Amino acid sequence: LPTYLETWESPNDPLHRKYPLQLITPHFKRRAHSQFDNLPWLKELKRQTVSINTADAEARGIRSGDLVRVFNDRGEVRIPAQVTERVMPGVVALPQGAWYAPDEKGVDYGGCANVLTRNRTSPGGGFTPHTALVQVEKVG
Repeated sequence: LPTYLETWESPNDPLHRKYPLQLITPHFKRRAHSQFDNLPWLKELKRQTVSINTADAEARGIRSGDLVRVFNDRGEVRIPAQVTERVMPGVVALPQGAWYAPDEKGVDYGGCANVLTRNRTSPGGGFTPHTALVQVEKVG
């Protein structure tokens, strides 16, 4: 019989005090997974951003277009923020498929969500890209 299993890195995880935002990694209109992420003319159509709810952004002093750091114990991504009501409070959305573009310290500027997610499968064998907690801070 189907049984509910509490996921790791959820609002019920003690880690939530350190990293209070749930990361989701939706698909992106301008690429198929990671294919076509390297095409400059497609990047001009829509750039990779992290979407954050208005209330969460306000609490952090973040406005649309600000460079932010999205981070946890696994890594860090620096990317422009998109403040929106289309993401619920407590959640940030970083589209999957962006190519990893690290600096010399390993900080990613390409918007690669894999920097932040666990390399672990669910008990059913599926990937778990939405079971990551992060924090977001304005850079500078």
